[in-house]
Amino acid sequence: MAEGDKTPDDAELLRTLTPAQYAVTRLRATEPPFSGELLNHHEEGTYECVCCGQTLFKSDAKYDSGSGWPSFVEPASDESVSTRSDTSHDMNRTEVICSRCDAHLGHVFDDGPAPAGRRYCINSLAMRFSCAQPQQGLSESSNQ
Repeated sequence: MAEGDKTPDDAELLRTLTPAQYAVTRLRATEPPFSGELLNHHEEGTYECVCCGQTLFKSDAKYDSGSGWPSFVEPASDESVSTRSDTSHDMNRTEVICSRCDAHLGHVFDDGPAPAGRRYCINSLAMRFSCAQPQQGLSESSNQ
């Protein structure tokens, strides 16, 4: 990583990511539908960028869209992800990328549930899950 920067360089990513993770996040590949280990994952916590660790999505925004990829109604915050036009494969889509390191995450579509109607269709290989931690000190403070 560059000094003072949390964005890994390409050499570091080649060392730390699996070939499939690298293909998805850096070469804009797509994992096969219904193959991702986070597709049917339902624990409470956050989904983070596999490249830089930035929080991307929260578990309470995840839903089963039937598409074959983990789907979310919204990112963790307005700053978590960015979008850009994607005209690859003779299609017009909106690509979703990590706003910190530009990793390819997936695409966003306007066919999600109300009220926003957005479906963030994200590759499992582009994310890692961080389990929610129980709040510390709540029971201790009530005993004082």
